[in-house]
Amino acid sequence: MQRVNPATGEPLSTIDEHSDDEVDAALDTAMDTFAEWRNVAIRERQQLLSNAADVLRENKQEYADVMTREMGKPIAASVSEVEKCAWVCDYYAEHAGEQLQDKVIGSEPHAQSKVTYEPLGAVLAVMPWNFPFWQVFRFAAPHLTSGNVGLLKHASNVPECALAIEDVFRKAGYPEGVFQTLLVGSAKVGDVIADDRVAAVTLTGSEAAGRSVAETAGKNLKKTVLELGGSDPFVVLDDADVATAAKVGARARTINSGQSCIAAKRFIVHEAVYDEFLSQFLTELEALTVGDPTDKETDIGPQARKGLMEDLHEQVTASVEAGAIVELGGEPMDRDGYYYPPTVLTDVPDGSPAAEEEIFGPVASVFKVADEAEAIRVANDTNLGLGASVWTADLARGERVGHRIEAGCVFVNELVKSDPRLPFGGIKDSGYGRELAREGMLEFVNQKTMWIQDADGDAELSLSE
Repeated sequence: MQRVNPATGEPLSTIDEHSDDEVDAALDTAMDTFAEWRNVAIRERQQLLSNAADVLRENKQEYADVMTREMGKPIAASVSEVEKCAWVCDYYAEHAGEQLQDKVIGSEPHAQSKVTYEPLGAVLAVMPWNFPFWQVFRFAAPHLTSGNVGLLKHASNVPECALAIEDVFRKAGYPEGVFQTLLVGSAKVGDVIADDRVAAVTLTGSEAAGRSVAETAGKNLKKTVLELGGSDPFVVLDDADVATAAKVGARARTINSGQSCIAAKRFIVHEAVYDEFLSQFLTELEALTVGDPTDKETDIGPQARKGLMEDLHEQVTASVEAGAIVELGGEPMDRDGYYYPPTVLTDVPDGSPAAEEEIFGPVASVFKVADEAEAIRVANDTNLGLGASVWTADLARGERVGHRIEAGCVFVNELVKSDPRLPFGGIKDSGYGRELAREGMLEFVNQKTMWIQDADGDAELSLSE
């Protein structure tokens, strides 16, 4: 795996992929470990997760440096990402026991009936490069604590991050084999999913990758959770606080240098405040610093790979050729590395990439709408449905509009974000299943019905007889 510094375009180092024999040994280890790990007391698993939070905080600068070096994340954001990983560990260290507590039903007076929550086995996580620590920990924190073991297939441009995460769990005291990194390319993922030693798979990535994983998992009857792309609408209604919406909107579009599934991408603005919003939005974006990701003052770093920057520019170019107007940016920056500036497109025509596709970079498409009904129609005019943001002074109106937007989550007067306390995931082509909160915890457990009664108990006829 050839690593390249996206801030300079220069090679870093090469890390050898795991051989087929090494992958096979890892799967054997996962199975052997699971047989013991599933029986470890929940309190002990919670304590180990709390230890992992401590390891993250004690070494946060080291881990942040790894992220910034491999995928170009601005260092301040890298530090925040490590801290958020510690938070999700804290959350499940505190709440996993109650979330996995048996649910007593009590359906008959002569019997005990309840639902128990038991681990499935080895869960394969196919993870992306854009939040290389957070995406992994939001999978690992709940599912290791529920008694599963984890196998990580990380993106090929962040292998050092993958190995560093494995080291976090080792330093926290987890038994060998509870969490393992598989350094393999995407071509080998299908074989791992199909292997009988893998019980389930979770993927965060592109729609194409999700379809491929779902197809393989479906053929082998494996449970999946998919968190795919987003083309999140940022709806600004006529009674919105325009200054705040513009300020937050600039941050929502450029978080992680624009490389986020839940970044605001389509800004849908009521005509009554359109000119004011656009002016202030441009001002906010122009004030952002694009530069060296190791500098704490940098707001926007490079795109993670050269090919990603080139794909982004192709989408912008095609949209402009279709009739979109460039209000800001629109060209790769003339400097070493893979830098693309904040870019704003208006008059974006239907059918163009900026209207129809996920734009994974700091490029905003701004649409003018006549009223609330049109805002909702444009917001829903996408095959994706991850998140949405609605801006209005009337909270009841915001909630009403939010209910009509087709998305896995809607935030009123706030940017879309993930939170350990709230379930996270999408609908439509943005995937299915949920991560985080109790809903995420229960995705990879056997929700087993248990009926317990004396052998000479009251043997009443069931409804099926």
